[in-house]
Amino acid sequence: MTPWQRLPADLSEAMRPRLPVTVHAVASAITETTPAFATIEDAKFERDLRTAVRVAIERFLELVGTAEPALPPRIRDVFVSLGAAEAREDRGPEALLAALRTASRLLLRMACDALARTRPVGTDELIDLSDAISAYVDELAAASTDGFALQVREQAGEGDRRRRRLAELLLRGGTAPNVALAAASAAGWPDLDTVVPVLLPLDQARDARFRYGTGGVVTERGHDAVLLLRAPPTSAPTEAVVGPALSWQQLPEAVRLAELTAELTGARHGPVFVDDHLASLALRGEPGALAVLSARRLAPLAGLRASQRESLLATLHSWLRHWGSRAAVSAELFVHPQTVSYRLGRLRDLLGDDLDDPAIRFELLLVLTARTP
Repeated sequence: MTPWQRLPADLSEAMRPRLPVTVHAVASAITETTPAFATIEDAKFERDLRTAVRVAIERFLELVGTAEPALPPRIRDVFVSLGAAEAREDRGPEALLAALRTASRLLLRMACDALARTRPVGTDELIDLSDAISAYVDELAAASTDGFALQVREQAGEGDRRRRRLAELLLRGGTAPNVALAAASAAGWPDLDTVVPVLLPLDQARDARFRYGTGGVVTERGHDAVLLLRAPPTSAPTEAVVGPALSWQQLPEAVRLAELTAELTGARHGPVFVDDHLASLALRGEPGALAVLSARRLAPLAGLRASQRESLLATLHSWLRHWGSRAAVSAELFVHPQTVSYRLGRLRDLLGDDLDDPAIRFELLLVLTARTP
């Protein structure tokens, strides 16, 4: 027996003359008491809400005294569509469920009032009415939730497809800028500048998708997975190889350097960062590593005039080779010792504490030696 079979037969007759008032009252209460809806200023939203309320109440009145299922396909589709629309508007299901609870309470109040205007209402009738409305609204909530879930799954699938396309375009290289930018926007990246590749074991791909969401793009290859990020990660998964942060046009080279670093370091516990191994790769004759290392170490001098930059680099190279001897630098470059002191002061202003770091001094010497004819 359905809950609405126990409803009084005169309920529909009592409520139908008041249907327009009831629809207006329920729709207004939903808008006013649901924060997510209260700020929406959209005529279409208001029309759709009133239509859904009217359809729901009319169907409830049709059910009075019957054994019919709550929602035939045509009615259920209305609320499935309502739930899907909430997902498309990026609102959670909580707002819609709160709205249905508000509608349930107000419908019960107005149904009781409509009956009371025609005759006395017994306690058993009130209980039956409450049970029927609760059961009916549960059916509406289930349909709406199904629509929300279907839309979310569809959007997730479309999002995955767009992110896979972005990864394919960037990893392949040679993509026209307008095509790459459009693919990035479609994948949820508002801009496309620096990209960091992270090599992962295949079994960590799913976790990376969950952890980074739309902020990361994961694509699986035959032997591993590649996670693409717009900035270096603050932490990386175990067994990850974090590539250098390069422009999106250089992503294939960044991935290749990550692969070479994986071969160089072998199996290690914890993530490996390519930036820590650029010098080793450069010493092995890898020109890509040398180019990245040069860009990193000489970046502070990039804004200088060419002639000024070259004189400072020549001084730095000599200073590094002569272990800081200003006299030796002066003699080699045929400049006055005060000129050497001035240039070294400028270099310290530009490079700061890097000049005191033995590892960075070695990398600077490596870069400057490689550029010497």
